[in-house]
Amino acid sequence: MFKYFLILVLIYSSSVNAQDKQLTGIIEGTVLDKETKLPLIAANVMLENSTIGATTDAEGKFVIKSLNVGSYSIKISYMGYQLIIKTDVIVKSSRSTALLIELQPSAYQTEEINVNAGYFTEVEYQTVNSVNFSYEEIRRSPGAAGDVSRIMMSLPSVAKVNDQSNSLIVRGGSPLENAFYIDNIEIPNINHFPTQGASGGPIGVLNVDFINDVNFISGGFSSTFGDKLSSIMDIKFREGNRENIEGQLDFNFAGFGGVIEGPIGNNGSYMLSLRRSYFDLLVKSIDIGTSIPPSYGDYQYKIVYDLNDNNKLSLIGVVSDDHNNPTQKAAIDEDMIYYGPQKIWVHTNGINWQKIWGKIGYSNTSIAFTSNLFNETYYETGSGLFLRKNDSYENELKIRNINYLRLFTDLSITFGADYKWLKSNYNNQYGKYTDALGNATPEVLHITNFDEHKIGLFEEIKVTDFKSMDLSIGLREDYFTYNKRLNFSPRLALNLKVDDVSSIKAFAGVFYQTLPSLLLSQNENNKNLKNTTAYQYILGYERLLTKDLRLTLDLYYKKYKDLPIDPTQPQLFLLDELYYRSGYYFNHEQLISSGSAYTKGIELMLQKKLAENIYGLASVSYSIAKCKSADNIWQNRVYDNRIVATIEGGYKPNNEWEFSLRWVYAGGTPYTPLNISESETLNRAVLDENRINAERYPDYHSLNLRVDKRYHFEHLNIVAYLSVWNAYSRKNIATYFWNETKKEQGTIYQWTLLPIFGVEIEF
Repeated sequence: MFKYFLILVLIYSSSVNAQDKQLTGIIEGTVLDKETKLPLIAANVMLENSTIGATTDAEGKFVIKSLNVGSYSIKISYMGYQLIIKTDVIVKSSRSTALLIELQPSAYQTEEINVNAGYFTEVEYQTVNSVNFSYEEIRRSPGAAGDVSRIMMSLPSVAKVNDQSNSLIVRGGSPLENAFYIDNIEIPNINHFPTQGASGGPIGVLNVDFINDVNFISGGFSSTFGDKLSSIMDIKFREGNRENIEGQLDFNFAGFGGVIEGPIGNNGSYMLSLRRSYFDLLVKSIDIGTSIPPSYGDYQYKIVYDLNDNNKLSLIGVVSDDHNNPTQKAAIDEDMIYYGPQKIWVHTNGINWQKIWGKIGYSNTSIAFTSNLFNETYYETGSGLFLRKNDSYENELKIRNINYLRLFTDLSITFGADYKWLKSNYNNQYGKYTDALGNATPEVLHITNFDEHKIGLFEEIKVTDFKSMDLSIGLREDYFTYNKRLNFSPRLALNLKVDDVSSIKAFAGVFYQTLPSLLLSQNENNKNLKNTTAYQYILGYERLLTKDLRLTLDLYYKKYKDLPIDPTQPQLFLLDELYYRSGYYFNHEQLISSGSAYTKGIELMLQKKLAENIYGLASVSYSIAKCKSADNIWQNRVYDNRIVATIEGGYKPNNEWEFSLRWVYAGGTPYTPLNISESETLNRAVLDENRINAERYPDYHSLNLRVDKRYHFEHLNIVAYLSVWNAYSRKNIATYFWNETKKEQGTIYQWTLLPIFGVEIEF
């Protein structure tokens, strides 16, 4: 790592005389009505605390030229609309920074009344519990390394589980309860080496340079989203440059690659990203601290074409290709629980059509196809015993239509439909092994085809009294052909404005989710299973302390029923087995819908947008997550941290340097201790069935530091950064395991001190 630091120093030194000439760039963009997507003519776009700016033309477009390179805040205002302030707008040498601004209608006719608003973006289709992150906030976040999932771990609603995993545990929900959307297209997983039947993985797939912004909804989401119980991550990709061809090269923690973008005639643009990991290349020549180098790559694209002023087509693709093949010896050296070859290929390709219906609204209609291919074989590390062979593919054809109509000034309706065709084939073999409780299980061959359909309809009416109240009433109807169950999901959201800077929010709703087809297909009798149900109740308070500082307080209660249980192991909670087992679902016989769970908690968050060179986020939460299996005993869930606290912030003394940090504290998660005598007898891990999740790991805490330096040349822009994860090298425990080689209990630790170097070159 010293050599990388030396490279960083050399880059810094080489730029001493690079900025003798004054370098400039351009800010351009489009201002639209958020509810109709129509352009706003003569909107004011000004640099904050400046007289420099522009007004939008007949197409809602604006250009501000000849700006010195650096960071700016942009104020956008229009009579009858809520003011917006966009921070972290970076002007780069000889490049154009493009912005897409959507203004929300307001009953107030003067922008002066809204001086306390603007820094915090309201989330589409949402009344409560949402947070927005811009591209720059994601890119620079310490401890995130440009990974969109990891920045969410700063939020009080997300439990802290493991440094090596991007699994989002949101308000007590398992990782399979989260949905990810990119421009109206659902992506099953946004991580490399995904967990089949859930979400999560060690490294993110999405190139942050594609992202315009991300809306994260931690609960109480509207009826426009279904078949999930915990959270929605709604990601908006930006459009490529419509004027010039531009490129970017990246070298970072995830690998190396680049982005190219440019115009398609006069009516469109394209973006293409290609990336590849480098660990497998480095291990052949130098010691990087491991003999098990994973190999992975990804590519993404977005093609946009305007058919006319009211119709736009967007083609989107997200593809990942993952390989790993640790040997038994390497697995022993690295304290791995299992080993074997692993090949995973996941891709989603789709097209979205946006239609603007004049002044009354718009619609988005998408068609997408997702294919997940898994080829994995696992063996026990110590004994070499065969565990599982997974040879399967999971395909989905998805159609989604969503329509927004503003019927009156204070009344709007959102409606649409979802359709999914699930076509999967499983050719899985489970070897003879001893289960988590020490019971011998026979060899099982699981070969089946899964061919089913999901149909969803949704409607939502929103009544808006701009001075005092927003009321949303929604309903979903979902039908699953596998179990022939029709579910109705009513949802009610209220936003009561106390004054110009504060509001009280409330939500009550019902949510349903089907189980992964991997589990359902294991036994024909699983057709009798009910869809998992969650009832959510949320009460929140929000206040703008200053124009750039927001306080939020949330109380919530989430009650689960009809969760799947394996009656042969009534003590264990099936949906948590990915954590107390080997990271994948084992074979199960007929399941029953008798499990229950609940989560309740309180969350407090302070979020400061960039102003006066400082930004930050501080949060603390207290929650309780319990579950009840077939033995009728309530027990802790495996990600019940109880207390989670985060402090994150940064300082930009000028347009070149930036310093930031993130400190995280979390209470120790529950675990089931090993039955040492049984484990010694069988020489493999056997849980103590009388103490399920009765013990807790030591508390977790770590500090991440980061420094960024920008360089601008006449036709070149460089960002170099050095980040240090777990700066004081806290030995946080990931798990205890049974070491079959040493025939004793061992400990697997999370990351200790980890320096990360990265360079972004734009040309």
